[in-house]
Amino acid sequence: MGPLNLSVKGEYALLAILDLALQRAGEPIKIASIAKRQRIPQKFLELILASLKQGGFVESRRGAEGGYLLAKAAHEITVGDVLRYISVGRRKMGGRSAQSPLDDMWTEVQTAVSAILDRRTFADLARSWNERQHKYVPNWEI
Repeated sequence: MGPLNLSVKGEYALLAILDLALQRAGEPIKIASIAKRQRIPQKFLELILASLKQGGFVESRRGAEGGYLLAKAAHEITVGDVLRYISVGRRKMGGRSAQSPLDDMWTEVQTAVSAILDRRTFADLARSWNERQHKYVPNWEI
C-alpha cells in the first residue's frame, strides 16, 4: 500500500517494548516470557532485543534473575523512535526509484503517520491495553 510498510521485525520490536512497558518497572523480564506472551520466535526475539539494546531502548541484566528491561521510562519512548531505528536502511516507498504521480500523496500520508507515531508513547499503549483488558473481564464474584 505505500508508506505504512511495517516489517515483521518492526512489529515484533514494538510488541517486545510494549511487553516490557506492561511489566513492573525495574524488574528484568526473561526473553522466554516475552516470546511466549507475544508469540515471537525466541531466536528472532533475541536478535531484536540485542538490536534494541544497541539503540538504547532496552538494557539487559545477567544472571539467574536477569533479563531485559526498558532503558528509559515508557513515556519517554515513542513508537516512531523505535520504528525509525528498526527500519533504518529500508526503502520507504516500495522500492520504486522513478518519480511517480503518487509521490506527493505518499509523502503527505507518511508525514501524517509519523506525526501519530511520534506522539504515541509506550506508556500510552500500555495504559490503553490495560484498560481494554480490564474492561472485558467478566466479574464472577458473588
